[in-house]
Amino acid sequence: MIPILILAVLVVCAIFAGSIAPYSPLKNSLRERNVPPAWVEGGSGAHWFGTDHVGRDVMSRLIHGARISLTVMGIAVSTGLAAGVTLGLVSGYFGGWVDEVIQRIVDIWNALPFLLIVLVVVIVVRKREIQLSQTTLIMVMLALLTWSNFVKNIRAEALTLRERDYVMAARIAGASHIRILWRHLLPGVVNTSIVIATLSTGGLMLAEAALSFLGAGIPPPTPAWGLMVAEGREYIATAWWLVVIPGLAIFLVVMSLNFIGDWLRDRLDPRLRQLT
Repeated sequence: MIPILILAVLVVCAIFAGSIAPYSPLKNSLRERNVPPAWVEGGSGAHWFGTDHVGRDVMSRLIHGARISLTVMGIAVSTGLAAGVTLGLVSGYFGGWVDEVIQRIVDIWNALPFLLIVLVVVIVVRKREIQLSQTTLIMVMLALLTWSNFVKNIRAEALTLRERDYVMAARIAGASHIRILWRHLLPGVVNTSIVIATLSTGGLMLAEAALSFLGAGIPPPTPAWGLMVAEGREYIATAWWLVVIPGLAIFLVVMSLNFIGDWLRDRLDPRLRQLT
């Protein structure tokens, strides 16, 4: 229940950020720079989580950062889910050289250093002045990171499902390959796909935070949690809340997603379901 509550707060903040946030996430005031949180000595009740190095309200930026994170993660996971499940089903159903080609592509992709690839792509895009927003670029790169997580597991499920009697009956009845994949195999891998997507989202959020920390993620002054940590690292000795608060938010959300993923795996997979 605690992870669900944390994610519910994240969704509410993302949807109603404009109404919940007490200030604009971009409004700054140098007179109020590095004000401690309200519960710390010297803090102000006007800024519950304090202010950053240019006087922006940390709580407002944290709330608006939830919208950015949810949008980026949702699009990246959805895109990776669609591509990974499709390739996994095709690989497991057809087998043979199709399966061999897809699996070797997955193996090669998993061997590539993701952070290095993203940094190179971002540098190339900036140098050549390609008309593509950095936020969109990060969504694409995170989707490319996600799809391979689905292929192996969905392929394993498809290899089992294609030998079931109802699939054989559909073949004898003259059903097309597309119909068999869509109507008979896909429903059998939905549970596995949901679990993988939930577990992958936490890793993607950490990847986005790492990219923002390295300067290759969400561009400033957009309020992204990883970017907030990166901006506050120079002031950690005098303004620890600039790093600790967004870092704690990342930790809680990733932990909640992992717990919910484990719970869904136990509930949706009959082999792992815990009956008490």
